[in-house]
Amino acid sequence: MRKECIRPFAPELEHVCGRPLGLKFDTETGDLYIADAYLGLQVVGPAGGLASQVVREVEGQPLRFTNDMDIDEHKDVIYFTDSSTVFHRRQFMSSILNGDRTGRLLKYNKSNKEVTVLLRGLAFANGVALSKDHSFVLVAETTTCRILRLWLHGPNAGNTDTFAELPGFPDNIRRNSKGEFWVALHAKRGFFAKWFVSNRLVGKSLLKLPLDFKQLHSLLVGGKAHATAIKLSETGEILEVLEDCEGKNMRFISEVEEKDGKLWIGSVLMPFLGIYEL
Repeated sequence: MRKECIRPFAPELEHVCGRPLGLKFDTETGDLYIADAYLGLQVVGPAGGLASQVVREVEGQPLRFTNDMDIDEHKDVIYFTDSSTVFHRRQFMSSILNGDRTGRLLKYNKSNKEVTVLLRGLAFANGVALSKDHSFVLVAETTTCRILRLWLHGPNAGNTDTFAELPGFPDNIRRNSKGEFWVALHAKRGFFAKWFVSNRLVGKSLLKLPLDFKQLHSLLVGGKAHATAIKLSETGEILEVLEDCEGKNMRFISEVEEKDGKLWIGSVLMPFLGIYEL
Protein backbone atom coordinates (compact mmCIF):
# COMPACT_ATOMS: atom_id res chain seq x y z
CA MET A 1 0.00 0.00 0.00
CA ARG A 2 1.27 3.45 -0.90
CA LYS A 3 1.27 5.35 2.40
CA GLU A 4 0.89 8.74 0.77
CA CYS A 5 -2.37 7.70 -0.96
CA ILE A 6 -4.71 8.44 1.93
CA ARG A 7 -5.78 12.05 1.31
CA PRO A 8 -8.97 12.79 -0.64
CA PHE A 9 -8.85 15.47 -3.36
CA ALA A 10 -5.08 15.41 -3.86
CA PRO A 11 -4.54 16.11 -7.59
CA GLU A 12 -0.77 16.32 -7.12
CA LEU A 13 -0.72 12.61 -6.14
CA GLU A 14 -3.11 11.27 -8.78
CA HIS A 15 -0.36 10.05 -11.08
CA VAL A 16 1.08 8.05 -8.18
CA CYS A 17 -2.08 6.79 -6.53
CA GLY A 18 -4.29 6.46 -9.59
CA ARG A 19 -7.72 7.98 -10.18
CA PRO A 20 -10.48 5.46 -11.10
CA LEU A 21 -13.15 7.13 -13.21
CA GLY A 22 -15.15 4.25 -14.71
CA LEU A 23 -16.20 0.89 -13.25
CA LYS A 24 -17.98 -1.96 -15.00
CA PHE A 25 -18.62 -5.59 -14.10
CA ASP A 26 -18.38 -8.24 -16.78
CA THR A 27 -21.60 -10.11 -15.97
CA GLU A 28 -20.30 -13.28 -17.63
CA THR A 29 -17.12 -13.59 -15.58
CA GLY A 30 -17.71 -11.40 -12.53
CA ASP A 31 -14.52 -9.48 -13.29
CA LEU A 32 -14.52 -5.78 -12.43
CA TYR A 33 -12.93 -3.57 -15.09
CA ILE A 34 -11.56 -0.20 -14.03
CA ALA A 35 -10.87 2.82 -16.23
CA ASP A 36 -8.18 4.70 -14.32
CA ALA A 37 -7.25 8.15 -15.58
CA TYR A 38 -3.53 7.51 -15.09
CA LEU A 39 -3.13 3.73 -14.97
CA GLY A 40 -5.23 2.86 -18.01
CA LEU A 41 -7.67 -0.04 -18.27
CA GLN A 42 -7.34 -2.55 -15.41
CA VAL A 43 -9.21 -5.58 -14.09
CA VAL A 44 -9.70 -7.26 -10.73
CA GLY A 45 -11.23 -10.72 -10.27
CA PRO A 46 -14.53 -11.56 -8.49
CA ALA A 47 -12.68 -12.19 -5.21
CA GLY A 48 -11.08 -8.72 -5.27
CA GLY A 49 -7.42 -8.09 -4.57
CA LEU A 50 -4.78 -6.34 -6.64
CA ALA A 51 -5.87 -5.12 -10.07
CA SER A 52 -3.88 -6.24 -13.11
CA GLN A 53 -3.11 -4.23 -16.23
CA VAL A 54 -5.24 -4.71 -19.35
CA VAL A 55 -4.37 -1.71 -21.54
CA ARG A 56 -1.71 0.83 -20.65
CA GLU A 57 -0.72 2.20 -24.05
CA VAL A 58 -2.22 2.61 -27.51
CA GLU A 59 -0.30 3.05 -30.76
CA GLY A 60 2.95 3.02 -28.79
CA GLN A 61 1.94 5.89 -26.50
CA PRO A 62 0.79 5.65 -22.84
CA LEU A 63 -2.86 6.44 -22.18
CA ARG A 64 -3.02 9.87 -20.56
CA PHE A 65 -6.66 10.22 -19.54
CA THR A 66 -8.60 6.93 -19.52
CA ASN A 67 -12.15 7.81 -18.57
CA ASP A 68 -15.10 5.43 -18.96
CA MET A 69 -16.19 2.16 -20.57
CA ASP A 70 -18.96 -0.25 -21.44
CA ILE A 71 -18.69 -3.99 -22.10
CA ASP A 72 -20.19 -6.16 -24.81
CA GLU A 73 -20.02 -9.53 -23.04
CA HIS A 74 -21.30 -11.43 -26.09
CA LYS A 75 -18.44 -10.27 -28.30
CA ASP A 76 -15.81 -10.03 -25.52
CA VAL A 77 -15.25 -6.38 -26.39
CA ILE A 78 -14.75 -3.32 -24.18
CA TYR A 79 -15.45 0.17 -25.50
CA PHE A 80 -13.59 2.88 -23.60
CA THR A 81 -12.57 6.51 -23.84
CA ASP A 82 -9.31 8.40 -23.61
CA SER A 83 -10.31 12.00 -22.94
CA SER A 84 -7.07 13.51 -24.20
CA THR A 85 -3.68 12.50 -25.57
CA VAL A 86 -2.22 15.81 -24.33
CA PHE A 87 -3.70 16.57 -20.91
CA HIS A 88 -3.98 14.53 -17.72
CA ARG A 89 -7.13 14.44 -15.59
CA ARG A 90 -5.81 17.02 -13.14
CA GLN A 91 -5.46 19.37 -16.15
CA PHE A 92 -9.03 18.91 -17.37
CA MET A 93 -9.78 22.64 -17.17
CA SER A 94 -6.86 23.34 -19.49
CA SER A 95 -8.14 20.66 -21.87
CA ILE A 96 -11.53 22.36 -22.12
CA LEU A 97 -10.31 25.96 -22.35
CA ASN A 98 -7.60 25.09 -24.88
CA GLY A 99 -10.24 23.53 -27.11
CA ASP A 100 -8.35 20.23 -27.05
CA ARG A 101 -9.74 17.73 -29.57
CA THR A 102 -7.48 14.75 -29.09
CA GLY A 103 -10.02 12.56 -27.29
CA ARG A 104 -10.70 9.05 -28.59
CA LEU A 105 -13.19 6.20 -28.44
CA LEU A 106 -11.40 2.85 -28.42
CA LYS A 107 -12.26 -0.84 -28.59
CA TYR A 108 -10.41 -3.58 -26.72
CA ASN A 109 -10.87 -7.14 -27.94
CA LYS A 110 -10.41 -9.47 -24.97
CA SER A 111 -9.79 -12.57 -27.11
CA ASN A 112 -6.78 -11.26 -29.04
CA LYS A 113 -5.92 -8.28 -26.76
CA GLU A 114 -5.95 -5.85 -29.66
CA VAL A 115 -6.94 -2.19 -29.29
CA THR A 116 -8.64 -0.33 -32.16
CA VAL A 117 -9.24 3.43 -32.32
CA LEU A 118 -12.86 3.89 -33.44
CA LEU A 119 -13.14 7.69 -33.21
CA ARG A 120 -10.53 10.44 -33.02
CA GLY A 121 -10.66 14.22 -32.67
CA LEU A 122 -13.18 14.25 -29.81
CA ALA A 123 -13.49 17.28 -27.54
CA PHE A 124 -13.04 15.65 -24.11
CA ALA A 125 -14.33 12.13 -24.73
CA ASN A 126 -16.11 11.02 -21.57
CA GLY A 127 -18.99 8.61 -20.79
CA VAL A 128 -19.67 5.48 -22.86
CA ALA A 129 -22.84 3.37 -23.22
CA LEU A 130 -23.94 0.61 -25.58
CA SER A 131 -27.52 0.48 -26.84
CA LYS A 132 -29.66 -2.39 -25.57
CA ASP A 133 -29.39 -4.24 -28.89
CA HIS A 134 -25.71 -3.32 -29.21
CA SER A 135 -26.34 -1.72 -32.60
CA PHE A 136 -24.64 1.52 -31.55
CA VAL A 137 -22.42 2.97 -28.85
CA LEU A 138 -22.77 6.44 -27.34
CA VAL A 139 -19.90 8.66 -26.25
CA ALA A 140 -20.21 11.93 -24.34
CA GLU A 141 -18.24 14.85 -25.75
CA THR A 142 -18.07 17.04 -22.67
CA THR A 143 -16.63 20.25 -24.11
CA THR A 144 -19.28 20.54 -26.84
CA CYS A 145 -22.15 19.51 -24.52
CA ARG A 146 -23.34 16.76 -26.82
CA ILE A 147 -23.53 12.98 -27.14
CA LEU A 148 -22.31 11.25 -30.28
CA ARG A 149 -23.58 7.94 -31.64
CA LEU A 150 -21.36 5.50 -33.50
CA TRP A 151 -23.28 2.83 -35.35
CA LEU A 152 -21.73 -0.61 -34.92
CA HIS A 153 -24.16 -2.77 -36.91
CA GLY A 154 -26.89 -2.37 -39.51
CA PRO A 155 -27.16 -0.14 -42.59
CA ASN A 156 -25.45 2.80 -40.82
CA ALA A 157 -22.50 0.77 -39.49
CA GLY A 158 -19.37 2.92 -39.23
CA ASN A 159 -21.27 6.22 -39.37
CA THR A 160 -21.31 8.79 -36.56
CA ASP A 161 -24.04 11.30 -35.79
CA THR A 162 -25.17 13.56 -32.97
CA PHE A 163 -27.47 11.66 -30.63
CA ALA A 164 -28.33 14.58 -28.31
CA GLU A 165 -27.48 18.24 -27.69
CA LEU A 166 -27.46 19.05 -23.97
CA PRO A 167 -27.73 22.23 -21.84
CA GLY A 168 -24.59 21.38 -19.89
CA PHE A 169 -21.43 19.33 -19.68
CA PRO A 170 -22.15 15.57 -19.83
CA ASP A 171 -20.12 13.15 -17.76
CA ASN A 172 -21.14 9.47 -17.65
CA ILE A 173 -23.97 7.77 -19.56
CA ARG A 174 -25.76 4.72 -18.12
CA ARG A 175 -28.43 2.59 -19.81
CA ASN A 176 -31.43 1.33 -17.82
CA SER A 177 -33.24 -1.98 -18.29
CA LYS A 178 -35.65 -0.43 -20.81
CA GLY A 179 -32.84 0.70 -23.08
CA GLU A 180 -33.14 4.38 -22.10
CA PHE A 181 -30.10 6.41 -21.08
CA TRP A 182 -29.41 8.48 -17.97
CA VAL A 183 -26.87 11.26 -18.52
CA ALA A 184 -25.23 13.01 -15.58
CA LEU A 185 -24.39 16.66 -16.23
CA HIS A 186 -21.36 17.94 -14.34
CA ALA A 187 -23.01 21.37 -14.51
CA LYS A 188 -25.15 23.54 -16.71
CA ARG A 189 -23.18 25.61 -19.19
CA GLY A 190 -22.52 29.15 -17.91
CA PHE A 191 -23.46 32.29 -19.84
CA PHE A 192 -19.95 32.80 -21.24
CA ALA A 193 -18.99 29.13 -21.52
CA LYS A 194 -19.96 28.68 -25.17
CA TRP A 195 -17.81 31.66 -26.07
CA PHE A 196 -14.87 30.33 -24.07
CA VAL A 197 -14.91 26.81 -25.48
CA SER A 198 -15.58 27.80 -29.08
CA ASN A 199 -12.78 30.39 -29.21
CA ARG A 200 -9.38 28.92 -28.40
CA LEU A 201 -7.72 32.32 -28.09
CA VAL A 202 -10.21 33.40 -25.43
CA GLY A 203 -9.84 30.12 -23.56
CA LYS A 204 -6.05 30.22 -23.64
CA SER A 205 -6.10 33.88 -22.52
CA LEU A 206 -8.20 32.92 -19.49
CA LEU A 207 -5.61 30.33 -18.50
CA LYS A 208 -2.93 33.03 -18.47
CA LEU A 209 -4.86 35.19 -15.99
CA PRO A 210 -4.09 34.91 -12.25
CA LEU A 211 -7.20 32.81 -11.62
CA ASP A 212 -7.28 29.70 -9.48
CA PHE A 213 -9.18 26.51 -10.32
CA LYS A 214 -12.35 27.53 -8.46
CA GLN A 215 -12.51 30.86 -10.29
CA LEU A 216 -12.03 29.27 -13.71
CA HIS A 217 -14.58 26.59 -12.90
CA SER A 218 -17.08 29.22 -11.76
CA LEU A 219 -16.72 31.06 -15.08
CA LEU A 220 -17.31 27.85 -16.99
CA VAL A 221 -20.45 26.83 -15.12
CA GLY A 222 -21.73 30.34 -14.40
CA GLY A 223 -21.25 29.99 -10.67
CA LYS A 224 -23.99 27.35 -10.49
CA ALA A 225 -23.46 24.30 -8.33
CA HIS A 226 -26.71 22.44 -8.87
CA ALA A 227 -27.20 18.86 -10.04
CA THR A 228 -28.86 17.82 -13.29
CA ALA A 229 -29.71 14.35 -14.60
CA ILE A 230 -31.35 13.82 -18.00
CA LYS A 231 -33.09 10.68 -19.25
CA LEU A 232 -32.93 10.10 -23.00
CA SER A 233 -34.90 7.68 -25.13
CA GLU A 234 -33.28 5.10 -27.40
CA THR A 235 -33.53 7.68 -30.18
CA GLY A 236 -32.10 10.61 -28.20
CA GLU A 237 -35.30 12.38 -27.15
CA ILE A 238 -35.36 14.00 -23.71
CA LEU A 239 -37.82 12.05 -21.56
CA GLU A 240 -37.15 13.48 -18.11
CA VAL A 241 -35.02 16.13 -16.40
CA LEU A 242 -34.21 16.00 -12.69
CA GLU A 243 -32.59 19.02 -11.07
CA ASP A 244 -31.44 20.12 -7.65
CA CYS A 245 -31.38 23.76 -8.70
CA GLU A 246 -29.90 25.09 -5.48
CA GLY A 247 -27.40 22.30 -5.01
CA LYS A 248 -28.68 21.55 -1.51
CA ASN A 249 -28.42 17.77 -1.79
CA MET A 250 -26.14 17.02 -4.75
CA ARG A 251 -23.70 19.00 -6.87
CA PHE A 252 -21.52 18.28 -9.88
CA ILE A 253 -22.89 14.79 -10.45
CA SER A 254 -20.86 12.30 -12.45
CA GLU A 255 -23.08 9.23 -12.81
CA VAL A 256 -26.72 8.17 -12.55
CA GLU A 257 -27.47 4.45 -12.32
CA GLU A 258 -31.08 3.21 -12.32
CA LYS A 259 -31.82 0.07 -10.33
CA ASP A 260 -35.04 -1.29 -8.77
CA GLY A 261 -36.95 1.97 -8.94
CA LYS A 262 -34.12 4.08 -7.57
CA LEU A 263 -31.43 6.29 -9.01
CA TRP A 264 -27.98 5.92 -7.51
CA ILE A 265 -26.15 9.21 -8.03
CA GLY A 266 -22.41 9.84 -7.79
CA SER A 267 -20.48 13.09 -7.75
CA VAL A 268 -16.88 14.05 -8.47
CA LEU A 269 -16.85 16.34 -5.44
CA MET A 270 -19.40 15.10 -2.90
CA PRO A 271 -18.08 12.35 -0.56
CA PHE A 272 -21.27 10.27 -0.64
CA LEU A 273 -23.82 8.61 -2.93
CA GLY A 274 -27.22 10.13 -3.50
CA ILE A 275 -30.35 7.97 -3.79
CA TYR A 276 -33.50 9.20 -5.55
CA GLU A 277 -36.79 7.30 -5.48
CA LEU A 278 -38.44 7.27 -8.90
